[in-house]
This record gives sequence, structure tokens and C-alpha cells, in this order.
Amino acid sequence: MERIYFTVTGCSYCYGTGFLEKNDEVLLVKEPDNERDREAVEVRLPGLGKIGYVANSPYTVLGDSYSAGRLYDKIGDEGRGKIMYIIDERSVLCELLR
Repeated sequence: MERIYFTVTGCSYCYGTGFLEKNDEVLLVKEPDNERDREAVEVRLPGLGKIGYVANSPYTVLGDSYSAGRLYDKIGDEGRGKIMYIIDERSVLCELLR
């Protein structure tokens, strides 16, 4: 089975990334009513809430990771991911868990 990676962006608008650790699990929640992006996927940390969004712009998607648009049909209303790399205070690279 192909591994799917995705970038979490916008972390600096929530809590930053200083407390995140490799292998932390995150929850992915679709936001079809999001006015700015119909393919928005919110990223949550259990017990804390929203920590960012799956990147959906060529300027924020890192490397070969999936954008929110590409990931949208790979999950139901919700999905799970695992943190692989903490890039900086704004972005994190995760792997989709199935």
C-alpha cells in the first residue's frame, strides 16, 4: 500500500509546534462549509483541538506530500495521521494512517 504524506500548515495561528512530537497522532476533520476552501481539512490534536489545516496551496505543500484537495477523497468525514517531521513553527509533515 502506498504511503500518503500531508503537510499541516497554519500551526503558528493556533499553538505553534513547540509541544508536538514525532509519532503524535492527529485527527483530520473535513470542513465542507469552510467559506475560504471547500476542501478544507482541519487537523486536531486529541485533548487540545485545532492545531492547523492540511495545506492546500502549492506554496505551503511540502515536497511530495498530498494537498488537502488530493487527500479529501482518501478519508471519510474524519481520518487519522501520524507526525513524521516537525519542520518549523509553521509546518509539520505527517503520514496518513489507514
